[in-house]
Amino acid sequence: MAHSKPLIASILLAMCGCLISTAQAQVPAKKLFGAKKLPAVLKPAVHGFYNKGCVQGAVAVPIDGPNHQAMRLSRNRRWGHPELVELVLRLAADGKKVGWNGLLVGDLSQPRGGPMLSGHASHQLGLDADVWLNPMPDKRYSRGQRERVSARSMLQRNGKGMFVDEKVWTEGHAGVIRTAASYSNVERVLVHPGIKKKLCDTVKGDRSWMSKVRPYWGHHYHMHIRIGCPAGSTNCRRQAAPPKGDGCGGALKWWFDVGLRPPKKTKRPAKPAKPKPQIRLKDLPRACRVVLSAAEPENELAATAKFVNNIAVLPKPTPAAAAANRVAAGTAADVPLPKFRPAGSCTGLC
Repeated sequence: MAHSKPLIASILLAMCGCLISTAQAQVPAKKLFGAKKLPAVLKPAVHGFYNKGCVQGAVAVPIDGPNHQAMRLSRNRRWGHPELVELVLRLAADGKKVGWNGLLVGDLSQPRGGPMLSGHASHQLGLDADVWLNPMPDKRYSRGQRERVSARSMLQRNGKGMFVDEKVWTEGHAGVIRTAASYSNVERVLVHPGIKKKLCDTVKGDRSWMSKVRPYWGHHYHMHIRIGCPAGSTNCRRQAAPPKGDGCGGALKWWFDVGLRPPKKTKRPAKPAKPKPQIRLKDLPRACRVVLSAAEPENELAATAKFVNNIAVLPKPTPAAAAANRVAAGTAADVPLPKFRPAGSCTGLC
């Protein structure tokens, strides 16, 4: 009987993810995940796909480091799977070796991933990071400047052209993109087609890394780095590998012939586009319900990477917090879950 209360509490905690998420199933998921200011204190893992999923056990990129500055702090999008945060900080240091003064780090993910209140369709798994294509200045920006300063476009006509502006492009740009693409866990580096063409026209020697550098709309002022599913994330859906080769052939030509061209005007008025249906909590992997309801760390600092002698150290959940949340994640094998389930409740993970 001495253990009856803890056992009951554990069972209720295991069920709470189902009960809470069932009640919220029809609420736009972006409102639920956007309201979370801190991550879920669970073993790091991701659930779902890059544009429909969530992350648990996320950590934050520090606001400042010896080789980086985080931008747009008000968005609270400095969070990612520890593997992504470690990679960003590694790139910040490795960039120095190729003439890049340091990173201005843009959006990663929300504390628990999921759909964002504004902006990105992807960035939901804590596996995507935007890095600005202007190097870190020698001075430290104030918080106000980090909201106001804009990333600089690499294209002619202040971002309205199709090709790289030779006045702003440097070998450092090519070097930092090459460095990011060279990491084994990076699957894609998205850039504007004009930037991809510049690389195709100028890179000599080994071009094997260029298969990962993929052209996409926008991305003329930042590169979008995406890593693959981390080890242990069995609920992560992988993206198909990029096509082999350097990507400088017909696929790239399509962007300039079709992809970047404005649509032709028609005499008939265009029908108003139907709004895209919003992602609901019920549309996400069931594990995201547990992630949403899990406990949070004591404060932001407790889940933020820090530097010790200029070496990045990632935070780890305290044993007590981790033990309390293992039940919510359905990983405590010694806790018997009740057979009864309320109508419409989730199954499997819960």
